[in-house]
Amino acid sequence: MAETTPVLEIRDLCIDFRTQHGVARAVEKLSFSIGAREILGLVGESGSGKTISMLASVGLINDPNAMISGSIRYKGRELIGLSGRALRHVRGREIAMIFQDPMTAMTPVHSIGWQIVEQIQAHEAISWKAAKLRAIDLLGMMGMPSPATQFDRYPHQLSGGLRQRAMIAMALSCDPSLLIADEPTTALDVTVQAQILALLEKLRRDFNSSIILITHDMGVVAQIADRVMVMYAGRLVERGTTQDVFAHPGHPYTQGLLAAIPPIEGPKPRRLAAIPGTPPSPGAMPPGCPFEPRCVLRFAACDERPKLMPRGAQDVACFLPASAAP
Repeated sequence: MAETTPVLEIRDLCIDFRTQHGVARAVEKLSFSIGAREILGLVGESGSGKTISMLASVGLINDPNAMISGSIRYKGRELIGLSGRALRHVRGREIAMIFQDPMTAMTPVHSIGWQIVEQIQAHEAISWKAAKLRAIDLLGMMGMPSPATQFDRYPHQLSGGLRQRAMIAMALSCDPSLLIADEPTTALDVTVQAQILALLEKLRRDFNSSIILITHDMGVVAQIADRVMVMYAGRLVERGTTQDVFAHPGHPYTQGLLAAIPPIEGPKPRRLAAIPGTPPSPGAMPPGCPFEPRCVLRFAACDERPKLMPRGAQDVACFLPASAAP
């Protein structure tokens, strides 16, 4: 499925923040790539580094205390170090992002149609009338009823599902090669969630888009992603095809995430499985494996920091032997 040159290739990405207590590392040596027309699931608990990594890839970390190093290449072009003007040419036109909450991501004082037209005109020399026609057409393609009427509505006048569709229409307005979807189904009921996931599949099929899907919902990943990457405490702890990771999870954290999914068949458990404890703070990371304080399978070797190494069909950052996986 992937072409020779990845659409996006990230190598050894580190994101640090200066704080009053010293430097806190939010992301450590993250490396991955995504090919053409591929859907990559990026999963983990809140604070694991998923969103901030993707914000860095499109140059949306403006904190003066942030320090970003490593390499982020879009179709072979290095993005780290580009000027703001050059990044704006890539952002929105080549790489688009669907933000987690469309209500706060969209401007409340302008109609959704006006905002889509503004996006189009920011990247293309096109008249307002032509841009409006394209915006209405996009809203219709996203499954919005009466798109010409919805064009003039404000974000607060739309339901959560329709706002999400409007956000996706805006992201696709310039035919980007890569779409980053940050929790696109959060706070949506299961019916609308299924519609949004079907829409993402349609985008891959009809627009040839590559998609990075940021989520904490393993069920969503199982339904739509070709490959999955599991992040914990700013580190990549496991990656592989969705089928392999779900069939043979190698990292105890991945096992815990999968165990928390309610079973579809069989007896109903009295309580769902849960991972004890909470993720460590970026400024107070354990010296060894970051997951060691919460891991029920920890042993002496966990005092050292494990590297991401091949294990079967996956890459896993854990000292446990493959026989420890379920």
